[in-house]
Amino acid sequence: MGLHVVLYQPEIPQNTGNIMRTCAGTNTTLHLIEPLGFKVDDKSLKRSGVNYLEHTKFFVYPDFDTFLSKNQGEFLFFTRYGKKTPDQFDLSNSDKNIYLVFGRESTGIPKSILREHLDRCTRYPMNENIRSLNLSNTVCLGIYEVLRQQNYQGLSKTEPESMKGEDWLIKD
Repeated sequence: MGLHVVLYQPEIPQNTGNIMRTCAGTNTTLHLIEPLGFKVDDKSLKRSGVNYLEHTKFFVYPDFDTFLSKNQGEFLFFTRYGKKTPDQFDLSNSDKNIYLVFGRESTGIPKSILREHLDRCTRYPMNENIRSLNLSNTVCLGIYEVLRQQNYQGLSKTEPESMKGEDWLIKD
């Protein structure tokens, strides 16, 4: 089973590129629901900052119904209209597929989808000065909330030896 991010009709390639990098680093599968505001090819994605495309597992679907027909698990819908925070959901079972669903940068997830899942809608608390956080930041927060609840299973908690190593700070 695993952790999944679902982007409903993402519009900005740089946000999706940043999300792909986060997914690559956290063993998270990405699902993209069309239409997209960009092309999904090596050239377009590399231009938007994806240097880790080969490490990102992602799928593209023509619509949300097709996505739902091929994926089952526990869903959490991120919306500014949610009434619970992500930590109020028990996402600790790594034996389940957990899907974090995010909407378009301009309009979010359609009401028709949210209304069917009101008990699974969540939001990050913020003040009245802004209506929402940046999509790629919100996705990262969502992924790491699930990973925190699962004790960062399968991820390194120290700098790998293949890079600078965990003792790099104390070495001269």
